[in-house]
Amino acid sequence: MSSIRERNKELILRAASEEFADKGFAATKTSDIAAKAGLPKPNVYYYFKSKENLYREVLESIIEPIMQASTPFNAEGDPEEVLSAYIRSKVRISRDLPFASKVFASEIMHGAPHLSPRQVEQLNAQARHNIACIQRWIDKGRIAPVDPHHLMFSIWAATQTYADFDWQISVVTGKAKLDESDYEAATQTIIRLVLKGCAPDS
Repeated sequence: MSSIRERNKELILRAASEEFADKGFAATKTSDIAAKAGLPKPNVYYYFKSKENLYREVLESIIEPIMQASTPFNAEGDPEEVLSAYIRSKVRISRDLPFASKVFASEIMHGAPHLSPRQVEQLNAQARHNIACIQRWIDKGRIAPVDPHHLMFSIWAATQTYADFDWQISVVTGKAKLDESDYEAATQTIIRLVLKGCAPDS
C-alpha cells in the first residue's frame, strides 16, 4: 500500500513540477496536474491537501539537492576539487531536475514568496558558508583575488542555464534533447573556465 502511495505522490510531484515550470503557480490548475499524472483530481488533494502545499513540495524537492551540492565546500579543501565537484553537482541538478529547477529559479526571481523563513535562512547560510570558504582561499593565495560573491553568481548562472534555457539550447545545438555527452561537455567547459579564471596570479 505504501509503495502505491509513494508512486502516486511521485507521479503528482513530477507532473506538478512540469506544470508549475510551464505556467507558473497562479495559472496552474490542479486538474491539469492530475491529468498529466494520470490520476483523479481528488488524489492531488488527498496527498498534498492544496495547490500551495504541492508547490512548496516541489520547491523542497529541489532545495535538498541544492544544499547537498555544497557539501564539498570547506576552507581546508582543495579549491580545484571543491569547485569542480560543486559545478558537476549543479549541472547534474539541471539535467535530472530541470522542471523543479525552473520552478525554483522563478520563485527566486519573484522574491521567494512561497519559501519559508527557515528555507530562506538555510539557503542564505549555505551561500555565506561557501563564500567564506572562497574568501579564505583568496586570503591564503590559493586562488586569484576574485570577488567570491560574483564567482558564486557566475557558477549559478552558468549551471542553471541548462534547466532554464533548454529551448534556446535545443535551437542553437539542433538537438531536441541534450544527451550525457552534452552535459559532460558543459560541465568540463564550465569547470575549465572557472578554474582558469581562479588560478592564482603569477
